[in-house]
Amino acid sequence: MTIVPAMRRLPARRPPEVEPMTVRRNPGASRRIPDRLFAEHPQSSRTPAPHTAREISTLIDLLGGASTIAIGHGRHTTSRETAIAVSKAWRDLGRTVLGTVDWPAAAASWLKPASRLVSTHPDAWVIIDNPAGCAQLAIRLAEHDNWAATRTFGTASLDSPDTAALTAGVLSGMRGATATGGTWRVDVTS
Repeated sequence: MTIVPAMRRLPARRPPEVEPMTVRRNPGASRRIPDRLFAEHPQSSRTPAPHTAREISTLIDLLGGASTIAIGHGRHTTSRETAIAVSKAWRDLGRTVLGTVDWPAAAASWLKPASRLVSTHPDAWVIIDNPAGCAQLAIRLAEHDNWAATRTFGTASLDSPDTAALTAGVLSGMRGATATGGTWRVDVTS
């Protein structure tokens, strides 16, 4: 046991002069799409429809020369099932899925799932969710230097004008597959 001597009768010292503390927040820390924008696009938060075989086949074709992908999906059952189907189809070609990340429909921030998706440094990203969930994530993906919308692909659930409207151009260049085996592209012009 250590005995500490009492400090009575010692002269009081004046505390050193310090600057007032300032807290610096991450400039994107509160980046969220405003609720009023979702109110203008009520269909954007619908549960995605189940995937089709033609959709998965077209998506795999769109991924072309990529050898590695990272898959991100919302937590809807249909999004999870689609992510599993994409992962299986990709691996059946002998290619690599570097990671699969999911995110909730409502969160304080989508920074963590966005960071996890880009940290794997894939050749391409596959996003599986409704436009509302994709939009919240996309705002965070755009904060990462190694992410590009032109290397990001989506499923039929994102084939909606809401996808572009909610992201203000962040996803311009993103491509995807329709349920019938067609393709779509996000094109936003200023």
